[in-house]
Order: sequence, then structure tokens, then C-alpha cells
Amino acid sequence: MLELHDGQHSGRAECVPYARYGESIESVRAEIEAGCRGLHGSEARAEAHAMPAGAARNAIDCALWELEAKRAGKPVWQCAGLGRAPEPVYTMRTVSVGSVDEMRTAALGFDGSQVIKVKVDGGQDLERIEAVHQAVPTARLVVDANEAWSIEQLAAWLPRLPELGVSVLEQPLHAGRDSALEGLPREVLLCADESFHDRQSFSSIAGRYDMVNIKLDKAGGLSEAIYCMRLAQSSGFQVMLGCMVSTSLAIAPALLLASSAEYVDLDAPLLLETDREGALHDRASGLLRPSPSIWGAD
Repeated sequence: MLELHDGQHSGRAECVPYARYGESIESVRAEIEAGCRGLHGSEARAEAHAMPAGAARNAIDCALWELEAKRAGKPVWQCAGLGRAPEPVYTMRTVSVGSVDEMRTAALGFDGSQVIKVKVDGGQDLERIEAVHQAVPTARLVVDANEAWSIEQLAAWLPRLPELGVSVLEQPLHAGRDSALEGLPREVLLCADESFHDRQSFSSIAGRYDMVNIKLDKAGGLSEAIYCMRLAQSSGFQVMLGCMVSTSLAIAPALLLASSAEYVDLDAPLLLETDREGALHDRASGLLRPSPSIWGAD
């Protein structure tokens, strides 16, 4: 956790290093320490934005937003010009990759959920997806391949997905090989995750994807996430809000944008045995409730 002070007020934030991009706890801590030494008053957020996108910048940016809000005596959503306070929102629930039987059993625990994310790895994936669909036939499924499918698997499996309740396929191919998606016929939406980071990614995903997964730890903070959300909407992309495994302190900034996203994948605090004190979420139903006592200021 990062906490910034100005002598009277404080701003808090949490980030999670993303090993996929070479981040570690040690490297992110060093980036945060170096970045905080260069902050100066009213120019702090612009100075932080000069850092590379990633977990360290996310922590600094979100802490600065709360610090600014406390100085102004207003909640962050007002300071950021978002127009309305964050509202309770249902998150999709996650069935982690496992055997077909394990995933069927896990899905049964989410009976009643509107959207379920199904993690797969290029193995018995159609059987896994079918098992989840049979367990909760009323749920829309988001299949997250995490770059694990080959082009041959994609061609064979993609036409089958609609009949299995799938509405979104997330990052089926490795980010370096996803040019094969250009012009590909499909009846489900394709969502860019590892292929999408921040505003610089839009030019490379055009014609390949229909949706972007905005994660604050990839984008480098709430400021960039707001920009990416608006740019996605104006460019015809749908939006999924995602996260790393974290407590509600890391999720709180993303909740400011959740009501404007087509898909919300912010169940990280629900996966933990213990969340931060003051969390108001309903673990059983997947309803996420913002808590100003955790982040965002009253």
C-alpha cells in the first residue's frame, strides 16, 4: 500500500505488480520511491504521468487523486469530473482453470450469477466451457484464454462458442500473434487484454478486437483509465473493467468507472479470505459496494 501525505491530508492506493511485463514487488517499490521523490505540488499528477504505464504509476496516480479530493473536501468522482458517484455493481464471477469436473463444481457455486468468467489454458477447453454452461445455463460466459490458444484451436473452437453460452472471448492468441484476428468472422466479441495497455494500444488493436480490458495496473492509474474509457467509447469499442488479485483499496478507483462499462470483472476482493476493514461487498451475490472509508474521500 502507498500513502502520500502533504502534512495535513493523505491519499492511499494499492497496486499489484504484473509479472507478465517483468514487474516484481521489488521493482515496483523502487519505481514508486523514485517517482514520489520527483512530485511537486499542483504538478504532481502530470509529473507522475511521465512515468511508464504500470503498477507503480497506478499507485501514485490513485493516491494523488484521493489526496486532492481530501484537500478539496470533495469525493474523487467529483474532482475527476465523472458526473455521478460510483454505484453498487455486480461483478462477474471467476471459474479458475482446472479439470472439467472441478470447473463444473465451481460453477455450481455461482448459480444465479449473470456473467461468469471461465479461465482456460488450451487443454480440454471446449469440455470445460460446456461443463460450466451446463452447470449455470442462464449465465453469459466470458472465456479468458490468457494467450493460450493456437490459431488452429481458435479456428476450430470459435464457431462452437455461441452454442455454449459464450458472449466474449478474451485474448485467445498471444499478443504478438494476434494479427490473425483481423477480419476474422465471429459471433462472439473478442476482447483485448494482454494486447491492450493504455491509449497507445488503440492503433494496434483496431480491426482485431471489439472490446478492451482496462486494468488500472496496466494503464498506469485512474487518470489513464478515464481517458481510455472515453476513447474506447468514442472509437466503437466495448469496455471490460478488469483487475489483478487485490484488496478493495485497489478496486475502489475502478468502481468509479464500472457503471459505464459493458462488463465488470472486479471480483478480486471476493477471492481473498480477508479484505480491508470497511469493505461493503456482498460476497455471496457478487455485489460490489463503494466504501469511502477505504478510498475516494467523503
